[in-house]
Amino acid sequence: MIYRKFKDLDISMLGFGLMRLPVKEDKTVDEELTAKMVDYAMKHGVNYYDTAAPYHNGQSETVIGKILKNYPRDSFYLADKYPGHAVADKYDPADTFEKQLKKCQVEYFDFYLLHNVYENSLPTYEDPQWGIVDYFIEQKRNGRIKHLGLSSHADLPCLRKILDKYAEDIEFIQLQLNYLDWTVQKGREKYEMAKEYGLPVIVMEPIRGGKLAKLPEETMAELNSLRPSASAASFALRWFQDLDDVFLVLSGMSAMDQMVDNVAAFEECDPLSKEEAAIIDGAAEAMKNEIPCTACRYCTSSCPMELDIPDLLFKYNQIRADSGFTIKMQLDAYLEDKLPSACIGCGACMEMCPQKIQIPDELAAFTEALEKIPSWADICRERAEAEKKLEEGNK
Repeated sequence: MIYRKFKDLDISMLGFGLMRLPVKEDKTVDEELTAKMVDYAMKHGVNYYDTAAPYHNGQSETVIGKILKNYPRDSFYLADKYPGHAVADKYDPADTFEKQLKKCQVEYFDFYLLHNVYENSLPTYEDPQWGIVDYFIEQKRNGRIKHLGLSSHADLPCLRKILDKYAEDIEFIQLQLNYLDWTVQKGREKYEMAKEYGLPVIVMEPIRGGKLAKLPEETMAELNSLRPSASAASFALRWFQDLDDVFLVLSGMSAMDQMVDNVAAFEECDPLSKEEAAIIDGAAEAMKNEIPCTACRYCTSSCPMELDIPDLLFKYNQIRADSGFTIKMQLDAYLEDKLPSACIGCGACMEMCPQKIQIPDELAAFTEALEKIPSWADICRERAEAEKKLEEGNK
């Protein structure tokens, strides 16, 4: 396992992000499989585990707390976050923090973050009536937080405003970086800004919600000609080994095979070759027309129609990639009030979206695109009629 220094700590370059844990049919976290994944990670040198209050509706904190209780406290670093980005009537950092410690069954957090400080949440974090930042600075003084930082999906102007205000109080920053968002979301500029303020970087969404784990066949053929049998995800992860100010890459793994593959990508220092990097750059260029949804699901809690927005945007991306018939078939099974046409355009989802996606506009465009595609039933009917005519013509 590759380790990188954070102050006087040796941190495994791969961290286990606990936002996309394996789930059972009833949508609860599969604790048995998660425990096996953590055990594999620990045995292979992974020592950083990242949870948050919203992950799996709070199950993530509880599950990882139970599992890590089986390991010596000094064998891992646990990170949690304060959900100041969530829309609420009031904010009580002390109450939330105490509950998080209890759920995670620890007396302190090694790393603690102000969760998603961005354009819409910055006023909440700044509001003196809640005293959020002051409270967590005090917890750090008291030793209940060893290292304080923040995560952010802010655009560059807001990110600079955030760092101007909080850089002296925090020790690190967590940013969305990957080889696609390096340009699409100005990841390079954000990374350089973090360096400017002297803040080491933790990476989130390195595989962009799984998107970079599935590359076109021709791209994979090129990559595998250089490195046989390597996965698409492994190239996305090895891409970070050239970024000196990244000390940790969080990967949200939901299956054991993902854990095994991700660990293997960090077994030794092996950055992308020039040839591999060129192929990856070409793949990124080809993907830039996609809607940049990472399936974080922050939007769904604010949707009055209870639409599964990440799922709909994922399907719209497939239509944009010429998979229209397949998607129309899948949507035939949806209730009418769960289709993109059910969006009322209120915009509540956009207030929560870290990617700044104009979700109502995209769902309207999705609806319009669907109207131009024949339904799966129509396609089947046409095929049956064609087969019948063919049979009649052969008689």
